Amino acid sequence: GEKGECKSRVVIKQKRELEDPRVDDGDENTERGNWTSKKEYILSMIGYAVGLGNIWRFPYLAYKNGGGAFLIPYFVMLVVVGIPLFFLESALGQFCSQGPVNVWRAVPLIQGIGVAMVVVSVIVSIYYNVIIAYSLYYMFASMQCPLPWSGCSSCDGSNCSTTPEGAYIIFLYSCKEQLIKSSALSCSSIQTSSELYWDNVALQRSSGLEETGPVVWHLALCLLLTSIIVTAALMKGIKSSGKVVYFTATFPYVVIVILLIRGVTLEGAKDGIEFYIGSQSNLTKLTEVQVWKEAATQTFYSLSIGFGGLIALASYNNFHNNVFKDAFVVSLTNAGTSVLAGFAIFSILGHMAHVYKTPVSKVVKEGFGLAFIAYPDALSKLPISPLWSILFFFMLLTVGLDSQFAGIEVITTCLLDAFPTVFKSKHALLTVTLCSVLYLLGLPCVTRAGIYWVTLIDQFIASWVLLFLVLLEIIAICYIYGGNRFIKDIEMMIGTKTSTFWLWWRACWFFITPCIIFLLISSLVYFEPPNYGGIPYPEWGINLGWCMIAFVLMWIPVAAGYKLIKAKGNPWKRLKSLCSPSVEWHPYLDVHRGERYSEERCHRRDNSKTKAEVNLNVISSSWL
Repeated sequence: GEKGECKSRVVIKQKRELEDPRVDDGDENTERGNWTSKKEYILSMIGYAVGLGNIWRFPYLAYKNGGGAFLIPYFVMLVVVGIPLFFLESALGQFCSQGPVNVWRAVPLIQGIGVAMVVVSVIVSIYYNVIIAYSLYYMFASMQCPLPWSGCSSCDGSNCSTTPEGAYIIFLYSCKEQLIKSSALSCSSIQTSSELYWDNVALQRSSGLEETGPVVWHLALCLLLTSIIVTAALMKGIKSSGKVVYFTATFPYVVIVILLIRGVTLEGAKDGIEFYIGSQSNLTKLTEVQVWKEAATQTFYSLSIGFGGLIALASYNNFHNNVFKDAFVVSLTNAGTSVLAGFAIFSILGHMAHVYKTPVSKVVKEGFGLAFIAYPDALSKLPISPLWSILFFFMLLTVGLDSQFAGIEVITTCLLDAFPTVFKSKHALLTVTLCSVLYLLGLPCVTRAGIYWVTLIDQFIASWVLLFLVLLEIIAICYIYGGNRFIKDIEMMIGTKTSTFWLWWRACWFFITPCIIFLLISSLVYFEPPNYGGIPYPEWGINLGWCMIAFVLMWIPVAAGYKLIKAKGNPWKRLKSLCSPSVEWHPYLDVHRGERYSEERCHRRDNSKTKAEVNLNVISSSWL
C-alpha cells in the first residue's frame, strides 16, 4: 500500500514537472510556482543587484568624489531613492504574482512601460553576456605562468612598457622624436603590456566602430560557453536557478575577502586604501552637485531598478512574504558589497603603485580599464599570480551570471504570463531558443569592433532610459493608480501598519524620489557623445544609439494608443477607464483577494460605474 502511494506521488510529481517545471508540490501558487525557500529568493535578489558595477565602478567613484566623504551622499541616496524604489517594484510584483508587463493591469494606459522594460532587458542581456565572456576568456588565459599580460611579448611593435612610468617615458621620447623627425608614431599608442594584451590579443580591437572586422573566435567560443551555462541554470526556471545561486551569489564574497586579506598584507596597500577611503577624504566635495548626482546614479543602477528583474523575481514569492524586510536586506547588502569590494581593489592597486614607484592615482581606472587592465596588471605582480588571477576572474564570472539569470528570467516570465497555454509545458525549449537568439545577436559584439558596440549600448540603453521609465512608473503608481491604494495593497501582504510608519514612504514615493529622478534626467541635457579609448564614434553610430532609445520608448505611446482604440465609449470615457485598474488586477489566488478584491465587490464596482455613467449621460442630455 505505502509503495503504491509513493509511486503514485512520484508519477504525479513527474507529470506536473512535464507540464510546468516551475511548479513543485507544496507551492502556494500551483499555476506559476514559487521559490522553494526564502533563501533562494534573497540570494537571487542579491545576485541580481550585486553586479559588475559594484566591483569596477563604485570604488573608482568613491576615489574620484572625495573618498570616504562619498559614502555620505551614497547612503543618503540609498535611503531616499534606492530602497523606496526597490520596495515599490518588489511589492508590485509580489502583490499580483505577474511579470513586468502584466503588473500594469493596475494602470492599463501605460502598460507599455512593462514592454519597454522587457526590451531593455533583452538588449542589456546581449552585451552583458559578452562582458561575462570577457571574464571567462581572462580566467582561461590566467591558467598559465607567467600571466600572458605580465610582459611585452604580446605587444605589436616596440611601444610597450611593463610599467606606467616606463610607458610615460616612452611617451615623452616618442613625442620628442615626432617633433624632430615628424615620425608617424602616435603619442597615444604608448601602452603598458596589460593594455596591449587587452586591445591586441583579447579584443583584437579595430580602429573604430566603422571597421567591424571578422569575429574574434576565442571570444565567440567563450560567449557560446557562457550561453550554455545560462541555459543550463535556467532550464527549469526559478527551480534550477534558485539552486545555482547558492554558489554564484555567495562565492564572490569568499573571493573578495580572500583578495582583501591578501591585499592588506602587501607593501603599499595602506597607500591604496588611503586614496580610496582614508585620511585623504575630501569633505569639501560634498558641496559639489556632481558628487550627489553620481551617488544617486550609482545607487539607482547598482540595485538594478527599472530593468523589470525585481518585479519578475518578486512575482514568485508567497503572497504574505515580508517584502518590506527583504528590500532593506538586499539594498544594504548591495551597498556593503560595493564598499567591501573597494577595499579589496584599492589595497592591491596600492601595492601595484608601490612596485611601480608611482602615485596610486596613476594606476587607477574604472570600468573595463579597472577589471581587464589595471587589476590584472596588479595581480601579475603578486607571488603565485595565476591563482589570484583565476580567483578574480571567476568572481567576475559568477557576479555577471547572477545578473544575467535575472535578465533572462524577465523575458521568460513575461512570455509565460502572456501565453501560458503555449509555453507552460515548453519551458526548457523556450529557454534554449531565447539563449540561442541572444547568442546570435551577441556575435557583432565579439567582432574586432565589438567593444565599441558594447560601449554604445551601455551608454545609450543602460543609462537615462531607465530613469525615464522609473519616473513614469512611480508617477503611475502614486498619482494615477493611487499611492494610498497601493499602500493598502501592501498591507494585505505584510499586515496593517501605523500612519507614522507610512509617513516616510509616502514622502519618498510622492515627492522626494520623483524629484531626484527628474533632476537626474534634466542634468543629461549636457549630453556628451560616447567614445572608447579616446576614439570618437561616427555620426551614424550616435544616430543608431538614439534609434535604440526610440525603439525602447516607443512602446509606451504605441501600447497606450492601441488600448485607447480597443476601449469603448467616447474619448474621455476611454481614457478614464484605462487609468483605472482592470478587472484582472488583483492577487493571483482567490484566497488572498479578501473583501477588497472579491468577485462580488468587483461586480458591484462595475455596476456602480455603469449606473454613474448612465446618470451622467442623463444629466448631460438634460443640460443640452
